[in-house]
Amino acid sequence: MKITELEIKGVKILEPEVFEDFRGSYSESYSARTLMEYGIDNIFVQDNHIKSIKKGTLRGIHYQNNPKSQTKLLRCTRGKILDIVVDLRKDSTTYKKWLGVELSEENNKQIWIPNGFGHGLLTLTDNCEILYKVDEFYEPNLDRVIAWNDPDINIDWPIDNPILSSKDKNAPLLKDSDCNLNMEVNK
Repeated sequence: MKITELEIKGVKILEPEVFEDFRGSYSESYSARTLMEYGIDNIFVQDNHIKSIKKGTLRGIHYQNNPKSQTKLLRCTRGKILDIVVDLRKDSTTYKKWLGVELSEENNKQIWIPNGFGHGLLTLTDNCEILYKVDEFYEPNLDRVIAWNDPDINIDWPIDNPILSSKDKNAPLLKDSDCNLNMEVNK
């Protein structure tokens, strides 16, 4: 597995080796042993599966507040998405900085999102499926969202009128939220 650190410290791209032959392909998408070799020792407690039917569906910017903020390992198993990560740690030198990575069934890339970050995605094709692991259980009372078009974050989304849930349509700006994320790791 190839692991590449991105511009915002802690966010990584994981590229599993893919073995292909006349039958199809095989890859090891997750190995605790391999990740430990890179100093990643999170224990995942929940797998989540997203299906988005239409191109232009935007989800986010979602996160879970402390004390149960989540680290995520995410991949697109069908279709193509633009995955967005936003540093929401108020004491970070990259606070409010964001980055985007294209994930697809073709490129097999995965993104490692440490706790303290917000996450969003935009479907670039119809019929997308996304699988991701988290290291904290879902806690509805700590579940939060930031407006996808928050001007203080200023994400360069390649769309003007995305398909949004009511939760995402009514999300507050970061400055109006109760976001309590910081550099201290809760694990």
